[in-house]
Amino acid sequence: MARILITSAIPYINGIKHLGNLVGSQLPADLYARYQRGRGNEVLFLCATDEHGTPAELAAAKAGKPVAEYCAEMHEVQADIARRFGLSFDHFGRSSSAQNHRLTQHFAGRLAEAELIREVSEKQVYSNADGRFLPDRYIEGTCPNCGYDKARGDQCENCTKQLDPTDLIDPRSAISGSTDLEVRETKHLYLRQSAMKDQLDAWIDSKSDWPVLTTSIAKKWLHDGDGLQDRGITRDLDWGIPVKKGDQDWPGMEGKVFYVWFDAPIEYIACAKEWTDATGRGDADWERWWRTDKGAEDVRYVQFMGKDNVPFHTLSFPATILGSGEPWTLVDYIKSFNYLNYDGGQFSTSQGRGVFMDQALELLPADYWRWWLLSHAPESSDSEFTWENFQTSVNKDLADVLGNFVSRITKFCRSKFGEAVPEGGTPGDAETTLIANLTSRIRAYEGFMEAMEVRKSAQELRAIWVLGNEYLQSAAPWSNFKTDPDTAAMQVRLGLNLIRLYAVLSAPFIPDTSARMLAAMNTLDASWPDAVDAAVSALDAGHGFTVPEVLFAKITDEQREEWQARFAGVRS
Repeated sequence: MARILITSAIPYINGIKHLGNLVGSQLPADLYARYQRGRGNEVLFLCATDEHGTPAELAAAKAGKPVAEYCAEMHEVQADIARRFGLSFDHFGRSSSAQNHRLTQHFAGRLAEAELIREVSEKQVYSNADGRFLPDRYIEGTCPNCGYDKARGDQCENCTKQLDPTDLIDPRSAISGSTDLEVRETKHLYLRQSAMKDQLDAWIDSKSDWPVLTTSIAKKWLHDGDGLQDRGITRDLDWGIPVKKGDQDWPGMEGKVFYVWFDAPIEYIACAKEWTDATGRGDADWERWWRTDKGAEDVRYVQFMGKDNVPFHTLSFPATILGSGEPWTLVDYIKSFNYLNYDGGQFSTSQGRGVFMDQALELLPADYWRWWLLSHAPESSDSEFTWENFQTSVNKDLADVLGNFVSRITKFCRSKFGEAVPEGGTPGDAETTLIANLTSRIRAYEGFMEAMEVRKSAQELRAIWVLGNEYLQSAAPWSNFKTDPDTAAMQVRLGLNLIRLYAVLSAPFIPDTSARMLAAMNTLDASWPDAVDAAVSALDAGHGFTVPEVLFAKITDEQREEWQARFAGVRS
């Protein structure tokens, strides 16, 4: 049994996330976690809310609430939506947790001992209108590299180039829009990433199986221009993890907090400690996942994220881990995604453009969205959500292929043989061919799922569903029933077993529907089909079942047009 540690990039606390956020990290991570559990492997799947930094402060101020209260409420909102989308986290933590406070301060202390942190007196942008220093990401302007007019002071989300606020053309406060900005002197701590450049370079070179998207972004940051730069890890903010050197005060750093991008990835580890504390387990249970001196040497660690998060996970977080000199688990594989765009534009939380997770669930159950998003995951390039494509995919894949198969075979059996698996008949060449084709397709599906090739996995799963429909069409038990009821019984028996098989194979993509299919077949047997011939005879003659309600309702043209008008791009 393999042991697989899975983390999804942790979403910001400042509001409900849109479908682009979902497919860029949490949903494909859940797909992989569910698949690995289905194969019998031991999985720890962790995620959390990212609660520090100016976004949380501003969102709380807008809501008229203290920031701690706002974050606690929004954590519950995000956790609830995640549950309703079927995201099977073992724990959904909080970066503001006491566990993350202690661990972040611990790492800072270790890095200081290793002389990998330096104190810098620097000039920082101060907004007179806002009465505060502005973090880099709360200064906006035009990117000098690509001309994007909403580039942030830390990075341009359009071209991903790392920036300093002073690089921006026509800078302004993202809080108030004021251009009354001045530069003042302040002290900050910097992580000496440049001192670890060669070590990070060699580590990334050792990951020959990483996606091109992941390694190309990491290499760009390592080698473009002057190469990897030291990075500030503190901020002049009230809300965050106070700067300490382990459990000791850090002279000169009073009133400052760690930069959110320093503490957020550390939350992956702290989240595991939150999990054991919340469930009454001992520290050994989380340490066996995260410390190679305490049982984690055989753990495979996989991260899922959008491409904008890649630099921090390939460079800054590994620099923290490696620089500590302690035996922590390092990531083995980073699955990164491009952007999902919305109907001719971009999804944007800050600008309220696109369909958000709560709105999606008001329209249709989670499995409709899970299937479309995963089968159109932006892997090799950006992809686009359109209502026409969504309607077509739901109607053709889910309703016509899978739903139709389940409906036809269960209703036919009920009408001719009753609500029990019929007996009689002997499989012949058609059944042997079907089992061979299923075996080939299932092995290919497993290969794509292991490789985290999400779209190819979805295509293969759909092809497996199609095989059942093609078999039914060719075998035509409704015709055979008139002249050879035993053969019809055998064909129906095989068809009912295919429903159980499809439920097992489909569970990572559409878990709620999978559970409904297993319930209709009156079975708890969710064993993986290592031997397909055995899998298609798991339900014996006489085994009772029920005809399920329609699995997937088709989306009408009227519904599509109504939704298209309602979600024209601005969240109310």
